[in-house]
Amino acid sequence: MRSVINCLEESNPLINKKLKEVSVEEGRAIATELFQILNQRGDGIGLAANQVGIDAQVAVVNVIEPLVLINPKIVSLEHEINYYEGCLSFPKKGVHTKRYRDVHITTAQSESGWFFSGADSLQDVRGQWEEENKVNEQENRLLESICVQHEIDHLNGIVCMDRKIDTTYRAVKKPGRNQIVTIKKGDAVKVLKYKKTEKFLKDGWVLSD
Repeated sequence: MRSVINCLEESNPLINKKLKEVSVEEGRAIATELFQILNQRGDGIGLAANQVGIDAQVAVVNVIEPLVLINPKIVSLEHEINYYEGCLSFPKKGVHTKRYRDVHITTAQSESGWFFSGADSLQDVRGQWEEENKVNEQENRLLESICVQHEIDHLNGIVCMDRKIDTTYRAVKKPGRNQIVTIKKGDAVKVLKYKKTEKFLKDGWVLSD
């Protein structure tokens, strides 16, 4: 059985390559192998073909239920969010990424497509909403939506590190006492040394960028 290629330790020429489309029959056979690999590892919720060295637009997701994505294409993305995610190809290298709560995709198996959403008020199109499991269900819906985006990225040669966003907090440096600054109040503007701004700032003036 194939295994996930650890890109931190060995080369994977397919990891940054857009993969080729395949037939539904071929895709299902590849998906079966991907599920076997995923289940054997026991530490992942999704896997794309190129992560195990297969050049095919096939990925699997297993959050709420097993999903097979063959030649998937994103139709729309809505409600941008920041999300912390990891990847089996880059173990222990989690990053904050820009993702979307809602995603609509098409696949070779479904031209009308599937809609995934992390919204807490959305009724599940694949099953009955259970009120007592509302919190876990919402978390899983969002996780599933993110995972679908993550795996489709893989099929297009994109890894989560490519979508890394900077979440570093940077404190605003206080100007030096003799530094020339600009302050504003309404339409009024003054340019003066920072050490002379104190009384103005107390009176409603603000430092201008």
